[in-house]
Amino acid sequence: MECTRCGACCVAPDIAALDKPLGMRCPHLSEENLCTVYDRRPSVCRSYQADEVCRLIEAPTLDERVQKYLELFELGAEAATLRQKGCTSMRQARGAL
Repeated sequence: MECTRCGACCVAPDIAALDKPLGMRCPHLSEENLCTVYDRRPSVCRSYQADEVCRLIEAPTLDERVQKYLELFELGAEAATLRQKGCTSMRQARGAL
């Protein structure tokens, strides 16, 4: 499957290499949903391949795609808790849960 550059993989999952918690927008994701550090992105981002999940979460907006991703993996409540507690890093998130 070809990447659609929808941005969901840069928002929905946590990314330890970037200290980015679950459900939070990567600080390197541009408004156009493109990586601003693409040439220097961590290996976890380099190795990610578009797959069936991308098809399952298709939606008109990034927020809708992220919500569908979180629901698919039953992470919606956890992400909501992290947002409510204002967690901006995985270190904060670990302490909040």
